[in-house]
Amino acid sequence: MAEKRDYYEVLGVSRDVSAEELKKAYRKLAVKFHPDKNPDDKSAEGKFKEVGEAYDVLSDEQKRAAYDRYGHAAFAGGMGGPAAGGHDPFDIFREVFGGGGGGGIFEQFFGGGGGGSGGRRRDGPQRGSDLRYGMEISLEDAAHGVEREIEYERSASCKICSGSGSASGGGKKTCRTCGGVGQVISSRGFFQIQQTCPDCSGSGEMISDPCRNCSGTGRSKERTKVRVKVPAGIEDGSRLRSTGNGDLGVKNGPPGDLYIVVQVRAHEIFEREGNDLHCDIPLSFGTAALGGELTVPTMEAKASVKVPAGTQNGTTFRLRGKGMKILGEDRFGDLYVHVQIAVPTKLNAEQRGKLDEFAKSLGEQTSPMEETFFEKAKKFFR
Repeated sequence: MAEKRDYYEVLGVSRDVSAEELKKAYRKLAVKFHPDKNPDDKSAEGKFKEVGEAYDVLSDEQKRAAYDRYGHAAFAGGMGGPAAGGHDPFDIFREVFGGGGGGGIFEQFFGGGGGGSGGRRRDGPQRGSDLRYGMEISLEDAAHGVEREIEYERSASCKICSGSGSASGGGKKTCRTCGGVGQVISSRGFFQIQQTCPDCSGSGEMISDPCRNCSGTGRSKERTKVRVKVPAGIEDGSRLRSTGNGDLGVKNGPPGDLYIVVQVRAHEIFEREGNDLHCDIPLSFGTAALGGELTVPTMEAKASVKVPAGTQNGTTFRLRGKGMKILGEDRFGDLYVHVQIAVPTKLNAEQRGKLDEFAKSLGEQTSPMEETFFEKAKKFFR
């Protein structure tokens, strides 16, 4: 009986080789001497088994420690040596490519480890694509809610062939390229690569008399109308989903969904901030000085604001519950009114005289705003 070679020598590595380098060396030799690559070569078959046995020992920490101390004698007499049949040369590939019997990349490229998984057809129904539709509404529509009918184009079942794809309704035959399995396998040396059949796209069938309207796909484009309810309080950029109104799926698969993206137009008076509204309202000089009432618009109706005497430019009044409806609730945001003092730009002689007389009567009297400003500016005049 021939004497066994040193395992490190078999794999062509040093005795202090790392686990990663050991794995690389084994993988290279396993590919080199694999029986599929060397048919009817007994020498290569023997080396293939020898390589597997060496890696089986050196890849295990406990076995490697025993081998380093006692050599081949460590496994004499059935003391836990290499398992019968040697190390599975494809375990290394399953580690690298994530296979291990779970349908990973290894199985896709190497035909499922000989289990025949390459014969599965992939001709089942597939869910259709989702569609997107942009809808523009006014701020008033967003505040009160609105119902709209929209029209768009989607893929639906072909009316000419009733979705069969065949002009006669039954002109289907087995694909000659893949034999009806939907997959084709090509060899690259000892590798086998499994791919979807390019002729039938994985269905395993061919249409002998394709429908002219849908070109044999069973689906065609059609214009569709759908009514959409936009809830009160919706915000700009929100999405509404209309279930089942997307494209019809392949092979009469379930349709996708339609997503309506709502865009709220800018308003000429109100500016929205969350559920609150803001607006700038002009206030006459007389009302600001003497006080009075200011009429302001809201989303529901007009509202009145009491303006105290001496109101300054930029003063903000808050009207509770006069903002936007809060989505899904029976509450509303607030309305913030920012007053802008309207200074007259054209005065007649009489008005100018009275205003001049008024200014002189004030003398050194200043407003609270002026007092605050000049108090802060004192340091510049020292």
